[in-house]
Amino acid sequence: MRRFLTPGWLGLHALAIMLCGAFLGFGWWQFDRAQSGNDRSWAYTFEWPIFAIFVIVMWVKMIRDERAGIKPAPMVLEEPAEAEVKREIIKRHEEEDPALAAYNRYLARLNSEGRGRR
Repeated sequence: MRRFLTPGWLGLHALAIMLCGAFLGFGWWQFDRAQSGNDRSWAYTFEWPIFAIFVIVMWVKMIRDERAGIKPAPMVLEEPAEAEVKREIIKRHEEEDPALAAYNRYLARLNSEGRGRR
C-alpha cells in the first residue's frame, strides 16, 4: 500500500478528490439554476455527477491496474510492409496532385518529429 503514497499517487488522489468535488459542486449549482426556472440546467444537473462518477471509476481502475501489475500497452510501430504501401500511395499522389503531396510530406515530417520527442 506504500506505493499509493508516493508523490505521483498523492497527486492523483488529490486530483480525483478535487475533480469529484468540483463536478458535484457544478451539479448542485446547476440544480439551483434549474429550480430558478432555467430548463436547460436540468440536463446539466445530472451530467455533472456522471462526470464525478467517471472520475471515481477511472481512479479505481488505475489503482486496480497498479496492484495487478498491469502496465500501459506499448506503442505499436507500423510494419515495414505498411510503410512501403504508404510510400507508394504518397508517390501516386505526387504524380496526381503536387500540392496534396507536399502537404502529406509536411504531415509526415511533423509526425516523425513528434515521435522523436517521446
